[in-house]
Amino acid sequence: MSALLTSELILRLTVFVGALVLMAAAEVFWPRRKLVLGRRARWPTNLGMVALGALVIRLLAAAATVLLVPLVAVTAAVLAAQHGWGLLNAVSWPQWLEVAIALAFLDFAIWLQHLLAHRVPLLWRLHRVHHADRDIDVTTALRFHPIEIGLSMIYKVGWVVVLGAPLEAVIAFELILNAVAMFNHANVALPAGLERPLRALIVTPDMHRIHHSIHASEHHANFGFNLSVWDRLFATYVAEPRDGHREMTIGLPEFQTERPARLGWCLRLPFRR
Repeated sequence: MSALLTSELILRLTVFVGALVLMAAAEVFWPRRKLVLGRRARWPTNLGMVALGALVIRLLAAAATVLLVPLVAVTAAVLAAQHGWGLLNAVSWPQWLEVAIALAFLDFAIWLQHLLAHRVPLLWRLHRVHHADRDIDVTTALRFHPIEIGLSMIYKVGWVVVLGAPLEAVIAFELILNAVAMFNHANVALPAGLERPLRALIVTPDMHRIHHSIHASEHHANFGFNLSVWDRLFATYVAEPRDGHREMTIGLPEFQTERPARLGWCLRLPFRR
């Protein structure tokens, strides 16, 4: 099990660094908006948040190895297959079909989790850390409170076990989720001829940027991270921001200061009244 977790970590790290570098470079050459606070003020905090989140995941992985309980998604997939847990382990469908079903289902599960993070007050206290960023760029995709990261992993574990998701699907989903999240948070201007057809399938930067608008009617919409279909199906889709992409204000109305760029402030935010 430990060898599998190590291999999965190396693969995730490779894709993570590749996507981060690629989108950061694209932001330099094809920026969509002028940043308010900029990279120098925000990146140390946002990258610090992802480092703390990674530490939480490694602690969960270590606990999973010692306790032999599924505390990370990959471990959950392995144990589900070994013990026949979950819906897909009760059928004998072609492997490609089971993987496709698992990828679609897990994407919906993340959409639902994101919706709940906005609807449940306790979860919103944690998720506000992500939305408090005064700008949106590739590092905003990494800006989540460590407690939210831990809860998110446990939530995914539950669905992996219930579904009996194949290991290949779980690893692929984690890689896709990380890469696409960095893509759709990126401060990149896509050509209109590419953005419109692409948005019909996946969440684009212009679609997700609306989710970071200062207006509640907009930041409580467009919850998708990968497939764009869920927001259309459940009537949470907003096509364009009311103030336009270049003029819109990013962040939350109560935090329009430089404080959201401070790591300590972000870590304490969920516990403030």
